[in-house]
Amino acid sequence: MSLDPKVASRLKRTPDGLVPAIVQQYDTGEVLMLAWMDDEALHRTLTTGRATYWSRSRSAYWVKGDTSGHVQHVKSVALDCDGDTVLLKVDQVGAACHTGDRTCFDADQLPLS
Repeated sequence: MSLDPKVASRLKRTPDGLVPAIVQQYDTGEVLMLAWMDDEALHRTLTTGRATYWSRSRSAYWVKGDTSGHVQHVKSVALDCDGDTVLLKVDQVGAACHTGDRTCFDADQLPLS
């Protein structure tokens, strides 16, 4: 099986075929991370309920939590108005960031001037 053609036709991908995926905790709205998806990763996410991404550094698919145990149970998936970003609302088990932080946006707050 592959991604529903109606969904695939709405996506605006980068030249390498990817779409950014913003990941948010479904019940608090906390932004957890940003990852990348291609059509297959999105298809797997929609059909399994487990967040699946394309790793640009490893050139391979990864299901969040398969190695770390920090699973993302997908509650909903939406496209933005332009079709160039995916929003996943998940129930995050454990840390979302590979550094062990709850979110990828905890550690490096930039000062406002």
